[in-house]
Amino acid sequence: MIREINTADYPRLLEIWESAVLNTHDFLKEEDFLYYKENVPSYFPHVTLRGLEADGHLVGFIGIAEGNIEMLFVDNDYRGRGIGKQLIRHAIGEMGATKVDVNEQNAQAVGFYEHIGFHVASRSELDGDGKPYPILHMQL
Repeated sequence: MIREINTADYPRLLEIWESAVLNTHDFLKEEDFLYYKENVPSYFPHVTLRGLEADGHLVGFIGIAEGNIEMLFVDNDYRGRGIGKQLIRHAIGEMGATKVDVNEQNAQAVGFYEHIGFHVASRSELDGDGKPYPILHMQL
């Protein structure tokens, strides 16, 4: 079930984020991981968040702003079960998402979005926080 996220869900979102990032973002330096972990919750109020529940609790979430998928994370224990795809379909079909920003070094995510139908429109050398993690700006 996909549902709206409220502030009471934020601690669980951070748990999902950490589980996902630790298992998919092996290119992050430890100090940058800790920086993002501290700062990710401050991004939540600036995006429209939806979460997917399975087994009675949130297992993945997506954040959209102005048609751009700003974040998509799935608890590592639930990866490979179609949760990301369900959230993407919801974002495209129900929330009007047509763009996504992806870490270039996260080849698995880039491939996932390409499979959905996104293509690279442009590239930024630095991420949104000015860190040296190139971002691919993809669109449908």
